[in-house]
Amino acid sequence: MNQAHPIIGIIVGSTRPGRNALAVAKWATEIAGSRTDASFEMIDIADFGLPLLDEPFSALASARMGREYTQPHTKRWSDTISRFDGYVLIAPEYNFGIPAALKNALDYLHAEWNDKAAGFISYGSNGGVRSTAQLRLALAELKVATVVPEVGMSLYTDFENYSVFKPAEVHTQQVHAMLDQLVSWSSALLQVRGKAHA
Repeated sequence: MNQAHPIIGIIVGSTRPGRNALAVAKWATEIAGSRTDASFEMIDIADFGLPLLDEPFSALASARMGREYTQPHTKRWSDTISRFDGYVLIAPEYNFGIPAALKNALDYLHAEWNDKAAGFISYGSNGGVRSTAQLRLALAELKVATVVPEVGMSLYTDFENYSVFKPAEVHTQQVHAMLDQLVSWSSALLQVRGKAHA
């Protein structure tokens, strides 16, 4: 049996000016780059210019009715997300929840997420745990398997002045633990989707 290596997208889950998520995503991508069991690419939601969801039907309804997306930005987002077998979501916690831009990006699509795996790197005053918990619920509806190991970082101890990212060394080990399971699950789900990469 051909065991293909999965392609994992590391999603920058915040679009605000001065966001910390970009530095966290670059750090995670660098750590992931030392691995040989998968390929990793960064996906920045800010690059797609997604407005508040503006398709006439939900992604699930469109799929059931055989309708195509109407907006160029939706098609571009769909093409990008479809290329990946799993995801790491870089998710700050805003007001006890998910950043609006990240939830909006998730809601644009449905089938593109199905039968894939996801892991989380979050941060906030309490490690971003509530953002991760809410993402697990949303991703379950999108048929995404979320791995148990997660990385949660504190704005008080892993960032100087809440803005300069200086992670504790232990988080590197946590990233690898999360990626171990994410790569394993993403590889297994390749078979579920009947997909192989050259």
